[in-house]
Amino acid sequence: MPSFPLRRAALILPLAGALVLAAPLAASAHVHVEGDDVAPGSYSTLQFKVPTESATASTVKVEVAFPTDHPFTSVSYQPIAGWKADVVTGTLSKPVSTDDGEITKAVTKVVWTADSTAEGIAPGEFQLFTVSAGAVPDVASVELPTTQTYSDGSVVKWNEATPASGEEPEHPAPVLAITEAAADHHGAASDTATSEAAATGTSGDGDSGLGLGLGIGGLGLGIIALAVAVLAYVRSGRGAGAARPAGGSAPTTGSAD
Repeated sequence: MPSFPLRRAALILPLAGALVLAAPLAASAHVHVEGDDVAPGSYSTLQFKVPTESATASTVKVEVAFPTDHPFTSVSYQPIAGWKADVVTGTLSKPVSTDDGEITKAVTKVVWTADSTAEGIAPGEFQLFTVSAGAVPDVASVELPTTQTYSDGSVVKWNEATPASGEEPEHPAPVLAITEAAADHHGAASDTATSEAAATGTSGDGDSGLGLGLGIGGLGLGIIALAVAVLAYVRSGRGAGAARPAGGSAPTTGSAD
């Protein structure tokens, strides 16, 4: 029959393993956006990765807000089976001047809605929502706040700005990094463009580094818990081994002649 130290180790080891796996997952379970060759003036393919964080409900609606101060004039979406999509345009409160003229109307949001809960994003799953958007504004980056609605009626707003310290908020807004921001439109990039592009790259690396750091921290805690469990087991085993002779039966003696 297993001793108490063995039972204790059997309880601690699975918990340590769960901690090792859970930390990296928690660090990455946010709505993210990535783009393909996102340069000012281009039409780029953007992908929104939306994971379901709830353990009991499915994601049934995703709404992405597009900026009106640096607008995208055109957005088209890639169809997803079991989902319908709506591209909403609106009149800008203040016209925006670009190299192609003055913009008075632009896309304000794209809304994806699941046909049913069964078609939604189930717990433990994620879905990629793909759009083609342009013309990309000539700025270093744009925030694309996203609202995620679950089948139980709960709503999560991914709309918090990441502060200058780089510490990620609880619900960070997806940020699209734009390359060659503020480039010289006559062909040569200015020193300012190089600096801004470098700053954008550093910001992206910081977000990735934060997730990696949290994952490594969780791995370290899991290893410490594992070491404590093994040490407790070894010490208990030694103690039991040392006490066994004292508690054992007395040696038998032969019968007297």
